[in-house]
Amino acid sequence: MGDKANTHTGAAGRAPAADHPASVRNVVLVGHSGAGKTTLVEALALTAGAVNRAGRVEDGGTVSDYDEIEHRQQRSVQLSLVPVDWDGVKINVLDTPGYADFVGELRAGLRAADAALFVVSASDGVDGSTRMVWEECAAVGMPRAIVITHLEAARADFEEMTRICAQVFGRDDPDAVLPLYLPLRDRPGPDGHAPVTGLIGLLTRQLFDYSSGERKESEPGPDQLPLIEEARNRLIEGIIAESEDETLMDRYLGGADIDLGTLVQDLERAVARGSFFPVLAAAPAAEGARKGLGTVELLELIRRGFPTPLERDGLTVSTLDGKQRDLTLCDPDGPLVAEVVKTSSDPYVGRVSLVRVFSGTLRPDETVHVSGHGLTDRGHEDHDVDERVGALSAPFGKQQRPLTHCVAGDLACVAKLSRAETGDTLSATDDPLLMAPWEMPDPLLPIAIRAHSKPDEDKLSQGLARLVAEDPTMRLEQNQDTHQVVLWCLGEAHADVALERLRTRYGVQVDVVPYRVSLRETFAGRSAGRGRHVKQSGGHGQYAICAIEVEPLPGGSGIEFVDKVVGGAVPRQFIPSVEKGVRAQAARGVAAGYPLVDVRVTLLDGKAHSVDSSDAAFQTAGALALREAAGDATIHLLEPVAEVTVLVGDDYVGAVMSDLSGRRGRVVGTEQTSGGRTLIRAEVPEIEIGRYLVDLRSLSHGTARFSRSYARHEPMPPQLAAKVREQAQDAP
Repeated sequence: MGDKANTHTGAAGRAPAADHPASVRNVVLVGHSGAGKTTLVEALALTAGAVNRAGRVEDGGTVSDYDEIEHRQQRSVQLSLVPVDWDGVKINVLDTPGYADFVGELRAGLRAADAALFVVSASDGVDGSTRMVWEECAAVGMPRAIVITHLEAARADFEEMTRICAQVFGRDDPDAVLPLYLPLRDRPGPDGHAPVTGLIGLLTRQLFDYSSGERKESEPGPDQLPLIEEARNRLIEGIIAESEDETLMDRYLGGADIDLGTLVQDLERAVARGSFFPVLAAAPAAEGARKGLGTVELLELIRRGFPTPLERDGLTVSTLDGKQRDLTLCDPDGPLVAEVVKTSSDPYVGRVSLVRVFSGTLRPDETVHVSGHGLTDRGHEDHDVDERVGALSAPFGKQQRPLTHCVAGDLACVAKLSRAETGDTLSATDDPLLMAPWEMPDPLLPIAIRAHSKPDEDKLSQGLARLVAEDPTMRLEQNQDTHQVVLWCLGEAHADVALERLRTRYGVQVDVVPYRVSLRETFAGRSAGRGRHVKQSGGHGQYAICAIEVEPLPGGSGIEFVDKVVGGAVPRQFIPSVEKGVRAQAARGVAAGYPLVDVRVTLLDGKAHSVDSSDAAFQTAGALALREAAGDATIHLLEPVAEVTVLVGDDYVGAVMSDLSGRRGRVVGTEQTSGGRTLIRAEVPEIEIGRYLVDLRSLSHGTARFSRSYARHEPMPPQLAAKVREQAQDAP
């Protein structure tokens, strides 16, 4: 597979066209930050003739990482699509960020792709996050291959990294992770390092020399063949083990020569169904070279070994009222079903939606129905509207190359869908459908912000609405208790990008302020208070007196108001006024400015004046009575407690549990899970886990995940409560 050079039929400056799903391949690049994914994309584009020199399109821009924020941060922060044409097949290469904060972009790439290419650095190895993504792909049967990069590094060892990949990725079957080629090195230089100049195909025993900047095929020397025999035999045995022909292994073990064509066909079928995972090597092209090492082999693997969209398992589709719909997916002539996998804003075009078409054919200027599940808990709207599609295009760096249509299985950018957001379904207006949503990571890092100035305050709401419309992994919260605007993000880098986009794209300057949790107050015991509001200043005065008793209630009871006035001491029409005043004061707090909860307030007695009593007077008296009762009572501060679930590798269980204990957490249970991991359940005060996402990532080297949910409010330790009260008194 891939031992034969191919020419491309596309040309720089023209968008590759696809007229049938069979001529489309969708592949997502996965790997940790710095593994070389973006460099590899540029090398593939150069080899396919899509760029005029390494990493450059016709206007001089880069083919990937073209966003200004990516330039400043020197890393990918968003999903990028680079379509290339290789031997009549349109390959949609989806480049994803490797940093954990942008896992939402990775999820979108996995949704849009039919196969995954795991990029592993020969000098850095496989990190925990990449391992977890591999397991996710394995769970859904997504075909995968591995490409080892950074072969030029001094510590690079292809054979050792291949062994590590087989150990990590092929835990159940190491013989399913095997190289298709071995790198050939030149003589060592003065520094002792021998550069990789070519590859040798294990199946064909052909040598491919890239040292001249072109790919030249030749026969290996007699001294080179013995070096590959052991690896070649392992590869053949691995392929035969995956063959559907059960007689093949017996013939091979019996000494029969297996036809090369049969081996290649069995290899391609095993890769396409996700049971065999070939390992390849790649390196970017040298200055002035036309092809990077291993790029032709990689493009051939994608073309011949990765599945077409026709081979993808069907996705769940329903009508808008929830009825399941039987649909032959990936039929260009079928009902239109497309999904928005990414939303972005262009300063000139406006909102641009990256769309994967699963059924039917999408055309410019047609009206489609936009329907979505509505992540209302994250500040997103629920959608059920008709919209007119703008121009279709294929992205290439900053360019947008026009498309006449987008068939089932293909990807395209759609302009001017003003209401559609990531995860929404596009379908025919007379047959609206809805695709089942994919799993979105839960944002767990809160960032409290406020407008920097009055002009910024006027633009903040619109800027935030656009920001969360683009990014479904971000949640916008308007906290009614703390009166803070909170952006829930996936990490510090995610938050930095969000704030920079607010500033540069939407012209909104914001300040980050300390995040506050929603505390509560309650009475520790029974207490009484008397509210007296009597004023006389000419004309109608104000007169209201009331006596109340306050007693604590179980958690979650709220405020209960009871009327026990006898003899008309407080006229009936003013009893609701007392209750209104009590509830208003409870909302403002009685000790540190936090809402009062879980008490019963009983109105016992009072006095009124036939002329000077009023609704306002009794509201004030009710508030004064509650404050007086609080002055004579012990007030507990209640803090929210979260149920926290941590999934962590067994090597880090002790450190995580110790850290939770240091956060005043109570571990309530643990259980072993698959893959050498442990699930820890704990209850932790929310005030202690504001930055837990960042700290846990550091503690576990990025391999742990956690979730949180509100459990209840419970009394805060006295020493901490005293500090909170002092801070409340010192606040302006």
